Amino acid sequence: MVHARLHGLRSFITGGSRGIGRAVAERFAAEGAVIIINHFRDDEEAALTLESLKAISAKNGFDANAHRIIAADVSDRASIHHAIDMAVKEAGRLDCLINNAGIQAETPGNGFDAATFEKIVAVNLMGAAYASEKAIAHFLSREGGGSIINTTSVHELIPKPSFLAYSISKGGLSNLTRTLALEYADRGIRVNAVGPGAVSTSLNDAWRHDPKAVSVVENHIPMRRVATPEDVAGVYAFLASADANYITGQTVFACGGITLFGDFQTNWSS
Repeated sequence: MVHARLHGLRSFITGGSRGIGRAVAERFAAEGAVIIINHFRDDEEAALTLESLKAISAKNGFDANAHRIIAADVSDRASIHHAIDMAVKEAGRLDCLINNAGIQAETPGNGFDAATFEKIVAVNLMGAAYASEKAIAHFLSREGGGSIINTTSVHELIPKPSFLAYSISKGGLSNLTRTLALEYADRGIRVNAVGPGAVSTSLNDAWRHDPKAVSVVENHIPMRRVATPEDVAGVYAFLASADANYITGQTVFACGGITLFGDFQTNWSS
């Protein structure tokens, strides 16, 4: 049985039906949390995730029927606000919001599709702002505060040429994290982020099923391997737990060393 440090924690996970979101939900369930899975037009995967959460909770001695699915478009303010209201009603309260929903597509700086650009920013950045707005209002309405964890990326720090919208959204999400953390630090609300590197999820279908492409990716990672979603899920559990109760405004990069500037692993500059 995993240490139950999240026992009773009510958590809402956007993009919780697959990839990192699913792995985080499963890790939280194993540690005793109650999970509200948010997704948008991903009913089948959300249902599979829910069944997994039920099995994990039952195995570890927790309430297998406490978890829920709520569909909502995070880029629509009214939709995600309504979803969080529903989550509070279903679970009784909300303790932790995880802004994990994210998309990416090429948007080169010398010409991009405006609708694609705007959708990426709307989902990755505006959606996190809208969900945080509603969660913080709830946290302030009762005793106990709360926690927000944002899924950023190594690209909050490292530019990603030809993916302008994605880079902007992740850079903005970093400052959203720090700004909200500072604004509410004295009111029991912690806001942090996890910055994954190359993770084998559907977001990276462009290369993850091609062994040669995976090898190229791994050659740029100092630890020389691509992450699984489970590799990073534990960081979210730590940040949501009381073990992190004096941490706010930080991004923890779970990236295998990508942010260490791997080209300097061999001394070519001196």
